Amino acid sequence: MLKKIVKDLIHRAGWVIHRFDPHAHDSFQLLHSLDHVGVNLVFDIGANAGQFAQDLRWIGFKGEIVSFEPLSDAFGKLLTAASKDPLWCVHPRAAIGNIDGEIEINIAGNSVSSSVLPMLDLHQSSEEGAAYVGSERVPISKLDTVIPTYIKHGSRYFLKIDTQGFEWEVLDGAAETLRNAQGVLCELSLEPLYKGQRPWREVIDRLEAEGFTLWAIQKGFTDKQNVRSLQVDAIFLREEDGRS
Repeated sequence: MLKKIVKDLIHRAGWVIHRFDPHAHDSFQLLHSLDHVGVNLVFDIGANAGQFAQDLRWIGFKGEIVSFEPLSDAFGKLLTAASKDPLWCVHPRAAIGNIDGEIEINIAGNSVSSSVLPMLDLHQSSEEGAAYVGSERVPISKLDTVIPTYIKHGSRYFLKIDTQGFEWEVLDGAAETLRNAQGVLCELSLEPLYKGQRPWREVIDRLEAEGFTLWAIQKGFTDKQNVRSLQVDAIFLREEDGRS
C-alpha cells in the first residue's frame, strides 16, 4: 500500500521511475559495441565541450580518446574537461572534413547545433536556441591527414562523427582511415536539418559499402513540438575478423 502511495505521488509530480537496466541504456549499448570489436581508441569528431568523452568514461571505457573541436569557446571547455585524464587527448583546434585548409563555421546559440552548412527552418523551429548567432573562420583537416599521428601498433579504433550535417564530407576525407576502423557512430537525419546534407539512406549505403554492418540505432534529436524523430544515432561495426 505504501509503495503504491509513493508511486502515485511521484507520477503526480511528473516523474516516472524504473529499475536501471544497463542493457536498455544507449550508452551501455555503445560500450558493449566497442567491446565487441575490441576498440581501444576512440576518435571523438565534433567533441563540443567533451560531453561524449565524459559519457564514455562514465560507462567504463578505459581506452584512449582523441577529441576534435573547431569552435574556440567549446574548445576551451574541452581542454579543461580533458586536462585530468591522461588517456584523453585534445587535437589542436580544427574542424574535420574533406580538405586541409580553412573554412567558415556557423555558431549556433546552443553551440551543439553549430555547423559548416546553413541551417534549415525545420531545425530552427524544432529546437529553441538552435539558430545561428555568429560565425568563425577555423582550420579544417582531413582525417587521413591527422589520424596517423595517433595510431600505434595494436590500435583498434572507432570513429564518432557528430558534425551536424557535415558527415559526408568527413567521410570523404577519411578514405584510408575508414579501411582500418572497427566501427563508426554517426548521426543520421531522417529529415534534412542543414542545407546540402546527404540523406540518411545514402550514409547507411556508403558505410555498408565500406564493410560496416548497421549494428544499432539510438534515439537522437526529437521535435519538441510534435515529438517527431528528426535525427538518430547509428552504430556501425566491422566484423570481418570473425568476432562473435
